[in-house]
Amino acid sequence: MKGRGLRAYALVYLLFLYAPILLLPIFAFNSGTIIAFPLKSFTTEWFGQMWGNASLRRALTNSLTIAVSASILATCLGIFAARASTRFEFPGKGPIMGLIMLPLVLPEIIVSISLLVVLLSLGVKLSILTVILGHTLICMPYATVILSTAFNSLDRSLEEAAYDLGETRISAFRLVILPLVMPGIISSLLMSFTISLDEFIIAFFLAGNEPTLPTYIFSQLRFPKQIPMIMALGTVLVIMSILLLTIAEYFRRRGIAKTGAKNTGGFL
Repeated sequence: MKGRGLRAYALVYLLFLYAPILLLPIFAFNSGTIIAFPLKSFTTEWFGQMWGNASLRRALTNSLTIAVSASILATCLGIFAARASTRFEFPGKGPIMGLIMLPLVLPEIIVSISLLVVLLSLGVKLSILTVILGHTLICMPYATVILSTAFNSLDRSLEEAAYDLGETRISAFRLVILPLVMPGIISSLLMSFTISLDEFIIAFFLAGNEPTLPTYIFSQLRFPKQIPMIMALGTVLVIMSILLLTIAEYFRRRGIAKTGAKNTGGFL
């Protein structure tokens, strides 16, 4: 009886959580301009409007530029942080790692306002670059966690064997360690890309006059005639996010299997 109650609770919870997402494709293919039941006829008109919208294409280009740049920067910094935290002991290690993870627990609006005040006080003009810096800051903790798992899974005897065979620290890292943690690096890139692409608050404060995809969607919600096109765009974004997270989880599990470590849970 208790098991049935728990399953019913889990079902209701998942339905409440994901029902709005499931409604996106339903209304994206509905010919009606009002988001309400009953539905009218099937159409792909809103997807055509989406691809033909010049402002949307500009916002998408900006978001892709920001997401690619932030994911690469966050992953590179995450590699250094994960390597240092898993391989070496040094003074202040705990506080330093806590500082890196701080954006995970701080409200994004606090981070955004703080960055805005600092950048304006330094005379930095708000642009795509400032959004990249902000997104790198919030993506780095996720990248560090993923890469720390990958580095912790390594067999240190392989690194020591490379030293015994005459490799330097740099060449051993490049030829032995990086290939072994490459699934974790790919997973970190994809996860950071997804987080940056979907992020709104930091982009809203730091983008200046350059629109990103989330800020563009927010600006269009004031116009009822644009809602069906936004539904179509939301459908594409949900599919893209699920695909990227699935690929990231695949590479994470592949890395675990490659190193022989235990699976301690993942993103999906």
